[in-house]
Amino acid sequence: MRKQADNKPDTPLRSKLYTIIFEADTPSGKAFDVLLIAVIIISVIVVMLDSVPAFNERYKSLFAILEWIFTILFSIEYVIRILSVRKKHKYIFSFYGIVDFLATIPSYLSILIPSAQVLLIIRVLRILRVFRVLKLAQYLSEAQYLTTALKASQRKISVFLFAVVNLVILTGSLMYVIEGAENGFTSIPKSIYWAIVTLTTVGYGDITPITDLGQFLAAIIMIMGYSIIAVPTGIVSYEIAAANRGKVCPNCGESSNPEMANYCISCGEPLTKTEA
Repeated sequence: MRKQADNKPDTPLRSKLYTIIFEADTPSGKAFDVLLIAVIIISVIVVMLDSVPAFNERYKSLFAILEWIFTILFSIEYVIRILSVRKKHKYIFSFYGIVDFLATIPSYLSILIPSAQVLLIIRVLRILRVFRVLKLAQYLSEAQYLTTALKASQRKISVFLFAVVNLVILTGSLMYVIEGAENGFTSIPKSIYWAIVTLTTVGYGDITPITDLGQFLAAIIMIMGYSIIAVPTGIVSYEIAAANRGKVCPNCGESSNPEMANYCISCGEPLTKTEA
């Protein structure tokens, strides 16, 4: 909040614009955010429908008009955001500043770039507008639990991924030795690719073991895949539960007391914080 306050302009008009655009805890700010998110969602839907050949052939002109309307709206919004802040470079080079900029350029670049394929790739960048919706996370207290759980799980998941990487390298190398190039395992990297696909139970089927020993090893990897996939889910679930754990009442055992509560919501007994 202090960083936002430091970037707030001094003039009344710019200060009012800043309050509406950047301060979501005000009624006007909340209304602006809701309207902005609605426009973003509609614009993303238009981009998605435009990529469907049947809709594109029938409503090509309508989609083109809508895309230019959204582009102009987002361009105006981007310029107003720049004008309403004191330290303009702070917003321009921030994550959302870059996303806001990328949300406006595809239509302008389409005038200069005639290649349809290149234009298609650039238009995909417009979907980045949906990242603005992530700003809603700061209003949800539940998001804090998820962030805490992910941070607490970081080391455990890193060790888990390191073990998985070693496992696929080992099994991929073994499969390369067992099957060989004649059965499609032409190199160790390609064999490691097969091990990853098999371990994750994706199973594309582009490479398959032929020998009995290779099929036996593949069966073991498939069975291991079911248990391995459950590991990160269990780690994160445990940490979410730990982060969401409130204060436990020493008298009645009530565990859903809010973190800031000083007395039990059930019996009124003074509370002590739960040990981690």
